[in-house]
Amino acid sequence: MADPGRALPQPTPETQHFWDGTKAGELRLQRCDSCGKVYFPPRPFCAVCASRQVSVFTASGKAILWSYVIHHRKVAGFTPPYAIAVVQLAEGPRMMTNIVECPQTPEALQLDMKLEVMFEKQNDDITLPLFRPALVPLASVALT
Repeated sequence: MADPGRALPQPTPETQHFWDGTKAGELRLQRCDSCGKVYFPPRPFCAVCASRQVSVFTASGKAILWSYVIHHRKVAGFTPPYAIAVVQLAEGPRMMTNIVECPQTPEALQLDMKLEVMFEKQNDDITLPLFRPALVPLASVALT
């Protein structure tokens, strides 16, 4: 029997802007126009002040590793071991994701490590935002 693949989210009218953004290679968040709070996951009102005056904007895609667990059991759509993580976005909110493009070990996955978003197309409707270690700009590397 073929592997059924990864379980995928089902966009709703409240989350469609987010999924349209990931397809376009953008991480879109919402900001309350009344109190300024940036939040995730998407919803039609601010969780702080309950205002429905919210705006969508493109986030930087920068984050730090806030928490994680390394999963070692086989689950449809994943090859163990793999990190299930919570990242703290530069704009403030936290989101659950996976860390990719690095060893899935405690030595490689250091809390507060700098991350950047990357996008992985799953099908015509869903592109997932995943995070990888941030590339170090050449200007910040000491040359010997």
